[in-house]
Amino acid sequence: MTAKEARIAIYGAGAMGTVLGVMLKKGGLDNVDLITRNEAHVKGMREQGATVVCEADGVELNEKVNAILPSEMQGRYDVIFLMTKQRYNAETLTALLPYLKEDGAVCTTQNGLPELSVAAIVGEKRTYGAATSYGATFIGGGKMALTSKMQAMSIEFGGYQNDGEKTDLIADILSYAGKASGNENFVKKSDNLLGARWSKLAINAAFSGLSVVTGLTFGEVAKRKNTRKLALGILRECMDVAKASGVTLAPMQGHDMEKMLGGRTPFKRFIAYLVLPIAMKKHKKLVSGMLKDVQNGKKCEIDFIDGVVCREGARVGVKTPLCDKIVEIVHGIENGLYEIDYKNTDFFA
Repeated sequence: MTAKEARIAIYGAGAMGTVLGVMLKKGGLDNVDLITRNEAHVKGMREQGATVVCEADGVELNEKVNAILPSEMQGRYDVIFLMTKQRYNAETLTALLPYLKEDGAVCTTQNGLPELSVAAIVGEKRTYGAATSYGATFIGGGKMALTSKMQAMSIEFGGYQNDGEKTDLIADILSYAGKASGNENFVKKSDNLLGARWSKLAINAAFSGLSVVTGLTFGEVAKRKNTRKLALGILRECMDVAKASGVTLAPMQGHDMEKMLGGRTPFKRFIAYLVLPIAMKKHKKLVSGMLKDVQNGKKCEIDFIDGVVCREGARVGVKTPLCDKIVEIVHGIENGLYEIDYKNTDFFA
């Protein structure tokens, strides 16, 4: 089966999912359903098309997509890209089971380590995971903002404890988004899914966590003295937990993240301090989706980002004081104890 022959769904077509849907359509793939519970968003996409404002490139994309509500789903899909909040996986996947073919696949692009909860519902054979390297924010009315450069976008994916039967099909599907992005290395098949997951998790734990705590963009986190040091410290915590768990980190955009940013000698720490703003340059305008949630009065997914690092660290006997503090502060912000403010970095002293 080829991508054009498959029935494909993006379930949870918010900011990230809509961007992926637009890129697939722009690349030439027409048979993708964008599914979301947001009625106003569906209405906007139906009436005006799905619009992606590419902030870093200074261009705007608009594509006519097939946007539907969950109540309008029919038949069964060969591949469902799961792009909802991870905290609702059990409920969401149970509802999706009737719409997934027996030999179909769910490819979760959620952050953290979500494959275990997906496999618990759909089975290991049908579970795939993807680590996405781009950022997007929701504007409304069918419009999204892409905060990463298109040529910096990439997706690394693989099967979760299965034979990877759907790997070629998923790669074929994602290749259409690769054409639209202009990045010939957009899609990467991984035989080290956990390594790719932990590499992405390390970046999210450092930059998404600090973005919520301070209200800064990723570029600002990497530029300012205190947050730059904290980000490097969080990255090293994640690397230590991954290593103790027997995980080898996968390269991020072709770079050995541990070699580039994980040095422990004073000289290597200094080099990492200089390199970090350069490494984040293509994603400097990105802000955490968790920040948007908290600003909108919603609970965010910090327990599935920095929180999972803390839990895995406890499991393998590695202390994670910085990630612990991130979780504590973010929950404090959610509960009205603290404001989102750069001064929250004082809590780390």
